Amino acid sequence: MRHALIVAGPTCSGKSALALALARALGGTVINTDAMQVYRELRVLTARPSAAEEALAPHRLYGVRPAGEPGNAAWWRSAALAAMSASPGLPILCGGTGLYFAALTEGLSDIPEPSEAARGEARALLAELGPAGLHQRLVAADPATAARLRPQDSQRLARAWEVWANTGRGLSAWQQDAAAKAPYRFSAILLDPPRDTLRAAIAGRFGAMLEAGALDEVRDLLAAGIDPTVPAMRAHGVPELSAYLRGEMTLPAARLAAQQSTGQYTKRQATWFRHRALAAPERMHIIHARIAGREQFSEREWADLINFVQTAG
Repeated sequence: MRHALIVAGPTCSGKSALALALARALGGTVINTDAMQVYRELRVLTARPSAAEEALAPHRLYGVRPAGEPGNAAWWRSAALAAMSASPGLPILCGGTGLYFAALTEGLSDIPEPSEAARGEARALLAELGPAGLHQRLVAADPATAARLRPQDSQRLARAWEVWANTGRGLSAWQQDAAAKAPYRFSAILLDPPRDTLRAAIAGRFGAMLEAGALDEVRDLLAAGIDPTVPAMRAHGVPELSAYLRGEMTLPAARLAAQQSTGQYTKRQATWFRHRALAAPERMHIIHARIAGREQFSEREWADLINFVQTAG
């Protein structure tokens, strides 16, 4: 059974820098495990690896879907397994989307692909009722799934409704029928920086994004007329900068709102990772720091980290 490495953690924890350094040192392939970095039009706002970084080691599943075509865990799992199988070296799964890691390591139920009619119904209800209203509809139709979802989580509420509308069976019921686990031995490195370190990194990153063309990315998305309910249009920074471009808030206010939204999301990410087993305890390595690059490690620390990965494999 092959070995695969997980590099996980909240947004702005330095996952990409660490995964790239490990890929170069170990001859690995970095495989995207971030639900937003799959979208082609969002290189800046999702902090995807640059072209120069991608040239230093193989990268897979970055920018592979148009923003108007929603991805999901089932699609990603299938694509990731194919990328892992094709990788001649160590597959390094890098990202912060806990659901994707769970789908890979724990299995995923074989939910039928929703019809266009079911998707359209979910989008229409979301537009008409808003997330809270759709949540109330779901409480009546599929209470088990509704109980697990926040009334503000429009993406997952729409997904739950389209599954129910398409199959007559709730998402929770489908998820109890998990598919077989991936045929890999997983080890994991979890980045868990202090909150103040993350807040500073988020503020710095968003400023850099604005300088790198984030407003142009959002302007192009709006000009393309993409359905505002699809996941790409809710990527951190997109709703806030969209509001600025529509004249609904100032740029400083949009920037602050985007930073606050990202910070709240990192709290949920950190909570998820602390309560879920990415790998067996003896295959887990936790780093309580933000990783800015290979140079952050002493030679001894780097040697210990490489030894952990090689021994776990």
